[in-house]
Amino acid sequence: MTTIIRRYVETDTGHRVPNHKSKCQHMHGHRYRFEAEIEGDIVTDSGVSEEGMLIDFSDVSAILAQYVHDVVDHAFVVYSGDEKGRAACAVMGDEHRTVVVPFIPTAENLAKWAFEQVEPHIKTSYGNRLKLVAMHVRETPKSWATWKP
Repeated sequence: MTTIIRRYVETDTGHRVPNHKSKCQHMHGHRYRFEAEIEGDIVTDSGVSEEGMLIDFSDVSAILAQYVHDVVDHAFVVYSGDEKGRAACAVMGDEHRTVVVPFIPTAENLAKWAFEQVEPHIKTSYGNRLKLVAMHVRETPKSWATWKP
């Protein structure tokens, strides 16, 4: 039988959706929650640190911190094709943390991006078939997006 765990990290991140029909075309920010959903078998090897777990939650936290949080927290994520957005960020120069991405930074696209950053680092331990099955991104308390391969 398979078990699923989830662990999340939150960031304060800015973005804009340049061709949006409404207010999201303006620069703004969110308190994002990036939540990893991991599936696998519980470790049954006696005496190991992960006995009774899929993976230690602190290990998942460290991966999320390094590959998601530390990349986009207190940064502005801007689409490489958004000339106005990139120009606005460039005005601040080195005083501004800008992350240029090859996609419009919607919650849906950020979920896929985060999955791709985290997935290579979810390693199977003790033959328990660990797999990152989804990345959930909360943009607002009422708005979530999920990406699954």
